[in-house]
Amino acid sequence: MSTLPLNGRRVLAIGGDLSDLAKGPLQGAILENGGLDRLTGAGVADADLLIINADAWDPAALAAGIQALALSAAPPPVLMVGAHLPTAVVRNLLRIERSDVLDAPFSHDNIQAAIVGLMAAKAPAAAAAPSGELARCWAVTGAVGGSGATTIAIEIATQLCARSTKDKSVCLIDLNLADGSAAAYLGSSPAMRLGDLGRSAEKLDRDMLQAFVTPVTKQLDLLAAARDPLAFDTIPPEAILRLLEVACDNYSWVVVDMPRHRRAWSVQALSGCDEILVISELTVPALLAARSLSDEIERAIGSGQKPRIVLNRLAGRMFGPAPSMAEAERALQRKAEGGVSSDWEAAAASVNLGGPIATHRPKSKIVKDVQVLVERLAAEPAAQRDGKTSRAA
Repeated sequence: MSTLPLNGRRVLAIGGDLSDLAKGPLQGAILENGGLDRLTGAGVADADLLIINADAWDPAALAAGIQALALSAAPPPVLMVGAHLPTAVVRNLLRIERSDVLDAPFSHDNIQAAIVGLMAAKAPAAAAAPSGELARCWAVTGAVGGSGATTIAIEIATQLCARSTKDKSVCLIDLNLADGSAAAYLGSSPAMRLGDLGRSAEKLDRDMLQAFVTPVTKQLDLLAAARDPLAFDTIPPEAILRLLEVACDNYSWVVVDMPRHRRAWSVQALSGCDEILVISELTVPALLAARSLSDEIERAIGSGQKPRIVLNRLAGRMFGPAPSMAEAERALQRKAEGGVSSDWEAAAASVNLGGPIATHRPKSKIVKDVQVLVERLAAEPAAQRDGKTSRAA
């Protein structure tokens, strides 16, 4: 058996006795046994290699431990072994760049080969220091409930992806923490854990951010959490603001689906955006709410930045009286930035299939109208925010 690069290296065994391996694949290593609590925050300073016995733990507890390990800025290489490897646990493990899995039965040679591969792999490069430039950040919020703000935010993010050839260039953040639906609309599973975010806000960096991300396409990442009616009461404002800051340091475009009702962090979050889009239906109550909300945001920010109102679900008058665009603008007492046509069939089909309308119904009027809106806004110079200039893709 060839010599392993473990002579004098620290190997931490989580839930398993490695004495039978000490004279084989782990010869020369400094062995230590530990529990799942050792995974939280574990880094290369704690061990050179982690070996986890999946059969020794309840799957839910093990999954939580792996999630905690994935939040580490630089976790050590991880080898998981066992006869019963739950899919959810393995998927969480594979979020860690230097990781491998061996399904029992396995031989010493199998373990040796896996360890050689893990120890030979280079550690992930440290995240590049921020360039001092921020992403173009657009906030989208509804004037009333059910105005279609989440749908518009998804279509905006999709159109921004089409403008870039760079992978992971756009991030859609769903800050409707209590009842957000962006993940459901996209047919994705939310990966952001609010408890971990709240506890680790001050340590949040690029690597930790990626543990919260749900990849949607090569260009688009989603940051969304599972619905939690108590989320707004439990998550600290500084955690939300830090999340937005790190996202803007690591993506070219950030689209934020904002909650309609003001939160402790809302004004600060909106003041950092290049564009604020208020989505309204073409009904008198919605138009009045859009005008009121826009005025409130403008006063609260106090920088002279004006939210832009986008009229959603424009249609003819075949179903009864509805305000025209001119009548709507009189109710708003300002110009509307644009309008998005009504196409119920396309919107419903895309939600049911999971994904943007642009994917399932690319010829829909909604897609064309959002494309026009995005092209117009993207062509304008980025705003000055906090003394830094935003960057375009």
